[in-house]
Parts: sequence; structure tokens; C-alpha cells
Amino acid sequence: MAVKPFTSEEAKGILDHLQQPAVFLNMTSDWPVLLWTAEHLSSRLGDRLVRFRLGRKQKTSAPLFETQCSYVQARIAHFLCWTQGQTDVGPFSEYPYSEYWAYADYKYIAMLFEDQPSMFEDVKWSDFGFEGRNGSDSTVWIGTKGANTPCHMDTYGCNLVLQVQGRKRWHLFPPEDTTNLYPTRIPYEESSVFSLVHVQSPDLKRFPAFGAAQAYIVTLQPGQVLYVPRHWWHYVESVDPVTVSVNTWIELEVDDFARVSEAVTKMVVWAIKSAESEDNDDSWLNPTEEGSASHNENLQYLNLAVAACAQRPRGLCHGEMSSDVSDAHPVKRDSSGQLKSSDSHKNPPSFSVPFGPHLIAVCCQQENPVEDDEISSSRDDVSTSQNDDAPGSEGSPATSAALEQEKHACGTGLTPCGLCQSAAGTSKSSPGENKSKCTAISTNDLLACLVHPEIVGRVTELLLERHKNPL
Repeated sequence: MAVKPFTSEEAKGILDHLQQPAVFLNMTSDWPVLLWTAEHLSSRLGDRLVRFRLGRKQKTSAPLFETQCSYVQARIAHFLCWTQGQTDVGPFSEYPYSEYWAYADYKYIAMLFEDQPSMFEDVKWSDFGFEGRNGSDSTVWIGTKGANTPCHMDTYGCNLVLQVQGRKRWHLFPPEDTTNLYPTRIPYEESSVFSLVHVQSPDLKRFPAFGAAQAYIVTLQPGQVLYVPRHWWHYVESVDPVTVSVNTWIELEVDDFARVSEAVTKMVVWAIKSAESEDNDDSWLNPTEEGSASHNENLQYLNLAVAACAQRPRGLCHGEMSSDVSDAHPVKRDSSGQLKSSDSHKNPPSFSVPFGPHLIAVCCQQENPVEDDEISSSRDDVSTSQNDDAPGSEGSPATSAALEQEKHACGTGLTPCGLCQSAAGTSKSSPGENKSKCTAISTNDLLACLVHPEIVGRVTELLLERHKNPL
């Protein structure tokens, strides 16, 4: 048996100190899950139906959210026949392979193989210091070339991702790029915040601040494990005809202030989107967010979160504010994603992350571009990649218009108003004429402002003050 480059204790220590995405090599060669190709999964699941999400392949400047996709229930055997141009493709027959990609995403292994629990042991996250964590704590993702997950940020934890079959390209952005990514809560998912920008084909006229975003891009090869830190944004796309990956989501301790903020957001979103309105009939609840929540249920959850936060000393309640999405103050990173020396007081250099042949930092693409043809096909060699449609390929970073855009409410996901269009050079109107040219305010526009992180943060503070000193 090959000796792993890091013991489980060493790997856990590395994860505890990593501040940027990184790829582990040569840690999974003895994991049985590496045999989980789509063909193998098809043989194990047989006639079991799996839900696939389908989207059109055409190029667009807008992200395709999960609420806008088509869905089918099919056997993996049908899926494989569909990718191979065969005729017995079951429910896929209505979707020409030349026009659509398909993705079986978020499939919990514990549910998929509930009658085959021995398969849980094929996944060995204990090698990364998480004793007892295996396939029962993981999800499997099966897709075709072009299958993608819209750019989003997970609010509660970090991710470890093992690539099993084919390759996936990851576009990652640090937390301080939140403003540049135009966050939105529609579609709504409690544990995720989405970006309005299609990061591979951005509309820089509508979203000029994205030109200043720092893209960290890596193509993950089979056998490699990617670490995605908490609050790092990511857009993921399958590169090869068939891809399989396994993901485990590790929930980190969340400060009570952040829980109150999320409770406020949920209550506002559900209250406004549940109201009857002519422009309020869109699909706003992400398919991964199951069930419905009543106003009373949301209010009860908010009260519990406020009470828990109020019971702690103020310093503890706010102690992790810097890790919350509401804190998007600028910080400086080097090309590998490490915080620069000006922030070193927050992260004492008592532990040196052992980057080298077995642990590769994902680098900032704008500082260290690598072309696609330089990607190694080796299972144990990782490299970054520059896609033709990668961020920054259609515009220069950090223009004055982009900086001006950040100052306006439109930067939070609204349709750009005349003032912002003028700042971006897309409007010939004088500033005095712009008021009458603003797009009419919609329900979603209002909601985008109400759940802006700064607004939610202030509301959270007021609620805690009111709880402590009731009127």
C-alpha cells in the first residue's frame, strides 16, 4: 500500500489553517469510491430512478438557475445511452443530447444506497481527520459536459470534493469579492447565496464591478480532492463527456449573530414572495429547499435565534462577524490566495501550510494564467486553466465605473438604473435626466434591497437591542 503524503492528523491540521482553495494529491489511491464510474453506479442502482436536471447548451450572459431547468426521473442506464447517442434513452428522448446537458446533483449517498449501506465505507474522509465520516455524510454528482452549478456561496460550512470520473473546472472567488459578484437571494436557499453574474460569460455592461473580481480557476482531475473554504464563491462546470464527483459538506460553528441575520433574511423573503402580486409569480424557491414555511414558523425560528444570541456576551455573539457575508471589507491576497502580511495579525504564522507536490494552492487566474493545453492528464498532477470565457476576458478590471457601481443599490442585484448606466458609460443621458429612465421597481428589486447584507446586519443589531431593552 502506498504511503500517503499526510497522516489524517496532518491533513486535519492543514485544513484548519488553509485560507484559500487547495488541491490534495495522492490521498485517495486506496479509496474504493474511485471505482464509482457512471457505469459502475448504473450496475449497482439498476432500475432505481434518479432525478436529473437539464439545461440548454447555448451560450448566454445570464446564469441558468436551478429554478429555470427541466427535470426528469430516469435510470442511470438511460443517461449513459443518451450520452452515447443510442435510442433507448427513456425520459431523455424529449431532450436532444446535442442541445442539452444533464446533471444528477445533490444526490445523498445515504438515500441513494439506503439498501446497500456497505457502499458508505467506500468513501474515507477519515483520511482527512474526520473520524467516522464516510459516504453516509456525502453526496454524489453525475453530469455531462457543460453541466454546471450557478455561482454561489455556501453560508454555513466548507467543502471537500473528490473527483472520481472525468474533469470539472472550478471558478472560485474570495469572500471579499461578494460585492463584485452581485449577490441575490432569489432563487432562495437557506444555506446558499447566488450570484447574478454568469462568471464564464459576464455581462460587464450590466455588472461592471465584476471586472475587478479575482478568479481562482482549477480543473480537478480524477483522484484529486479540492478544499473549498467557507464563504468562497464557486461556479462549477463539467469538462468531459461524463463526470462523477463525491462531495462532503462540513458545517462549521456559526456565530449567533449570523444565525439571526439568516433568520431575518428567511422571514423577509418568505413574507414578500408569498404575497399575491402580478409580478410575484416567478419560481423563487430553489428545488434543493424542501417544504414550505409559515410566517409563524419563521417568527418562532427568529425568536429562538435572537434569544440564543442575546444570552451570550456581546463579544462572543459578534466574535465571528468577520466570517459573515455581511462583512465584505477589502483584504489583500497573494496569487495563491493567502492573506497578505497586513492581515497577518489575524492569522499568526505559527503553522506553515506545506504546499508542494502533494498540496497545490489554487492560484489567482489574473495573476498567473495557464492555458487549457497545459493541463496535465495525469491523475496526480493539478494545474490551473484559463477558459476563453473566464472572468476578465471581456473587460479590464477595476475601472472607475466599476467602483462607482458599488456605491449604488443597483450593485446588489437590481436592474441597473440610469445613474449606474451613465457611470458605466452605457447611457448618453445627463444625470438630471436619469431619474425618469430608471427601470420600474419590481417586487424582486425591493426584496434585493431589503435583504442586502448591510441592511440585514443593521436590522439584526436593532432586534438584539430591542430584545435586550424592550420598549
